[in-house]
Amino acid sequence: MLFKWPIRVKLLVGLGLLLLLVVILSSSGLYAINAYRRLVKDLSWRADELPLAGGLGQRVGELRMSLSELSGLRAASYPADPSRVPMRLRMVHSEFRARLDDAGRALDAYRARLEHKLRAGSPIADDQPEWATVRKLEAALWRVREWDRSKDWVLVDREVEAMRGELDQLQIMAAELPSYLQDKMRGLTDSVRMRYRTLIVGMWITSATAGLIFAVLLRLFYQWIFQPLRVLIGGSRRVAAGQFGHRIHLETHDEMAELADAMNQMTARFQAIRDDLDRQVQERTKQVVRSEQLASVGFLAAGVAHEINNPLASIALCAESLEGRLADVLDPANFDHRVVLDYLRMIQSEAFRCKGITEKLLDFSRIGPPHRQNADLVALVEDVVEMLGHLGKYQRRHLRLEAQGPVIVPVNPQEIKQVALNLLTNALDSVEDGGLVRVMVSRRDGAAELAVVDNGCGMTPDVLEHVFEPFFTRRREGQGTGLGLSISYRIVSDHGGAITAESAGPGQGATFRVRLPIAEAKEVEHRHRAA
Repeated sequence: MLFKWPIRVKLLVGLGLLLLLVVILSSSGLYAINAYRRLVKDLSWRADELPLAGGLGQRVGELRMSLSELSGLRAASYPADPSRVPMRLRMVHSEFRARLDDAGRALDAYRARLEHKLRAGSPIADDQPEWATVRKLEAALWRVREWDRSKDWVLVDREVEAMRGELDQLQIMAAELPSYLQDKMRGLTDSVRMRYRTLIVGMWITSATAGLIFAVLLRLFYQWIFQPLRVLIGGSRRVAAGQFGHRIHLETHDEMAELADAMNQMTARFQAIRDDLDRQVQERTKQVVRSEQLASVGFLAAGVAHEINNPLASIALCAESLEGRLADVLDPANFDHRVVLDYLRMIQSEAFRCKGITEKLLDFSRIGPPHRQNADLVALVEDVVEMLGHLGKYQRRHLRLEAQGPVIVPVNPQEIKQVALNLLTNALDSVEDGGLVRVMVSRRDGAAELAVVDNGCGMTPDVLEHVFEPFFTRRREGQGTGLGLSISYRIVSDHGGAITAESAGPGQGATFRVRLPIAEAKEVEHRHRAA
């Protein structure tokens, strides 16, 4: 299913995995930084609280020192000089009150720090014991202040001892505050150690997940991008090396698969064009060989015809002259005499028959630019059809002409008639009595076409290959010189046309097609105007 996605979807999936990888790594880094920040913040809070707790303890200690000074001053001076003792006590008492106010301010600062820590949500904000101690400290300070305002306790020993007891309790409670913070620091150490271990485990899990995602991303890119590209490049190189039968197969069903199909179609098209060109080259080569054969045979035929024509003419004249002389001497009623005369006539007939063959050879070898003119191919074929219709040997065979409108071609009319005569006589000789020969004249693909179709004996592939060669004949009666089609081939070629033979096999008839150039429109119009 994944391989059938379009390549743009695959790229989006790859980008999504890459983004997920970045998010995981960034989140783990941010979490580690935040944990470090919180630890530093907790330590800074601890560092801020310790001086306040120490200051509070110091102020309480100073109060106790003032109380001790008051007690000592009173015990040493009051009995000896009662008039001076009250003034000195008042001064020390004023100093005690000032230090008591300092202790109150130190306690207020510590309380404000606890409230700030509570609002900020510090991990060491579980300070219920501290709050209880602070409340006790506030209550004790309040009692000390109230005691100091309402009574002249400095002058009474019992009151001084009671005040010393309160200050001792204050000192003890002030000393408890740092112990709470130290206990929390020890707890914070354990918590930090646990978080540190959790963070290490989380980092390992995050790194493993990121590595797995990266491996999956590499695997997907290899299967979606790199491997198809390698197959495409390898297939292209094989085709470039000449292996045109090779086809590129991709199962990705994406744009690369479409590119592979396009390359396969291009290769198949190129292979078909190459095969067609090879076939055309072979056909042209056969035509060139056939033309060379026709030229060679024509050259030989010209020489042989000239050498044979004279003796044949002499034989025919001698036989004719001898027949004329003996006709008056011999008795026609005598059987032997009649035989002699018949032999003489036979000699004349065969001599003239041989002379006709040599004349055909001369026609075959004749070269030079013939006189050509624009003629109606339909009219030329009609003349040939009409002439053959009067021959007795073809009376039992059907000959039908099919044509629509005139087809003007620049040709030598006599030579084209000879081509049509050769094709029609061959077709009529190949059909049985009652057979049909169709002659069709038409325009097709910008050229004039003469098609002779019969339902006769047909031809084998071997016969089709050699049908236009000189002296090649396969007439059923064993007659013919085998020059008719070769001469027709030469005539059509000289006119810039082409002649082809087709047959589905023996007994399935044959088709001969002659294609000739059509006269230009201006020449046809000029011919019509002249007419």
